[in-house]
Amino acid sequence: MTYPIRIVGSQVVLREFTPEDVDDVLAIIGDDKVTTWLSFDSRDRAQAVAMIEGTIERAQHKSRTEFYLGVTKRDDDRVIGFARIGLSGVQAGKLGYAIVANEWGRGYATDAARTMATYAFKELGLHRITAAIGPDNAASIAVVQQLGFTREGVLRDHVFTNGAWRDSVLFSVLAHEWSW
Repeated sequence: MTYPIRIVGSQVVLREFTPEDVDDVLAIIGDDKVTTWLSFDSRDRAQAVAMIEGTIERAQHKSRTEFYLGVTKRDDDRVIGFARIGLSGVQAGKLGYAIVANEWGRGYATDAARTMATYAFKELGLHRITAAIGPDNAASIAVVQQLGFTREGVLRDHVFTNGAWRDSVLFSVLAHEWSW
């Protein structure tokens, strides 16, 4: 497996995190407006540092099971989001992504998800990718639907976040359905 990974999309670049990304990452995972839609509560600076350190360490494992990459604009190396594929099952992965709130609505999440899924199918040889999304997250549901994911059903009380259990809507796409 090649380290570090750098994948160029049409609008974004997906790249490995560095220790210098902590402030940019904190602007994402420390913002309640963003984490409302994620599977974890907002985090503080120490937790952001630990997340980055852990991500960098895991990225260098020979048998890598997670591809957790920073999202940057093509013309700016500052992190505006993240995209992640966690390997699970046989040739399967779980997709996740987030973009800093002040960059919402510009197509970065769609391009990051498309770029990550394409990498997962072409380079990692995955057969199936899933995305579990909160039922009220219309923007993220629109992203995966635009990319051709199929709604499979509801995972009841799937995540505990913001002090309550939350369902997730499960979407998936198979390698032979991917046409990007």
